[in-house]
Amino acid sequence: MIPQGPYLISPTGDLYQPYRLYADTEGAFTQPLGPFDASTGAYTALPATVPGIAAPGIAVPSRLYYAKTASQPLAGVRTGIKDIYDIAGVQTSDGNRAFYELYPPRNATALPVQRLIDAGAILVGKMKTSQFANGEVATADWVDYHEPFNPRGDGYQDTSSSSSGPGSGIGSYPWLDLTLGSDTGGSIRGPSQVQGVYGNRPSHGLVQLTNTMPLAPELDTAGFLVRDPSIWTAAAKVMYEDALTFFPQFPPKLQTIGFPFPGAVASDSTEAQANAILLAFLAKLEAFLNLRSSPLNYTALWNQVKPDPLPPLSILLNRTYPTLISKEQTKNVRYQFYADYAAIHNGRLPFIDPVPRVRWAFGDSLPASELNVAINNKTIFQNFWESYVLPVGRNDTAYCSDSLILYSSGVNILYRNKYRE
Repeated sequence: MIPQGPYLISPTGDLYQPYRLYADTEGAFTQPLGPFDASTGAYTALPATVPGIAAPGIAVPSRLYYAKTASQPLAGVRTGIKDIYDIAGVQTSDGNRAFYELYPPRNATALPVQRLIDAGAILVGKMKTSQFANGEVATADWVDYHEPFNPRGDGYQDTSSSSSGPGSGIGSYPWLDLTLGSDTGGSIRGPSQVQGVYGNRPSHGLVQLTNTMPLAPELDTAGFLVRDPSIWTAAAKVMYEDALTFFPQFPPKLQTIGFPFPGAVASDSTEAQANAILLAFLAKLEAFLNLRSSPLNYTALWNQVKPDPLPPLSILLNRTYPTLISKEQTKNVRYQFYADYAAIHNGRLPFIDPVPRVRWAFGDSLPASELNVAINNKTIFQNFWESYVLPVGRNDTAYCSDSLILYSSGVNILYRNKYRE
């Protein structure tokens, strides 16, 4: 039976499904993808352009061709993939031009991506990442590739990073349904916040990140950016499988971090508007849950319960994150990349954007033993958080954890024409 949808018919009677080309006007994609080739088990980059300045054409099939089923819950869901995940038949850039040119098309697909494909998702393109998934700011840091545009406000605010392309694309294009990003230290949460979409950093270890560029394996996670939370739910069930648990009740407590206090006077009108939005949302959530929120001071809690030899959190965690990402990425990415590039370029090294170059240099300045110190400090903090702040629910409980925690990063409007000071 032929599915519904538009078709083209050849003089010999063959039917073809046409794809519509949409312009990537916000610069969210690194490369469009052609349809999956079942004979080779791979995708290919699509060399298509449409009218517009530096606007590649993203080929999108009609949704009428697809019907969701129990085995194909993502059938027809148009999906963009952050360009740190390998896709068989396509080159990976990791946000670096030299890396893209050095290595051939991949022969295997990252597990998170493969699970989406198996569930019927339609991959339409790979999407921009800040270089090697390090946090970069538009204009000041993006050198190899131009940062995508943020559709919110006047269109010239920073997209945040490192899942910049997935955030920009899902916030800009109604023809795109789902994007796959990654989050190590905020790389989904930041872009989803400033683009006004749903985004999550899942619990660590819900899906193996095979054939995926690492930043710090101890912290790396795969997650989604969407406009429709029902699509998030369907995609999460597919990608995380049995590691994702749903509970029948909400937690019995509601706590906040960084939220304004009612009646507090803001320092400027922008902050006042943002505070009003946060407090209105909090009031609605309190009414929905029939709970009263309370502020959480986890640094004070740490000081109350920590063993005597341990320092305050500001000291314990002072350089834990930068040590983890710099030491792990130099070991897992840079060493081999530099060696492979130098081998065919007479010993020369590739160009690297300022942020990863500075971070890698920081890692080089530390003794090898500092990585184990950072891993230990991270584990200590994780155990504290899961024991005292957010006790993890068990399978025999009605809710996932002891509390819901809302945190705000405050008002930080960053324009793309600002340089670092």
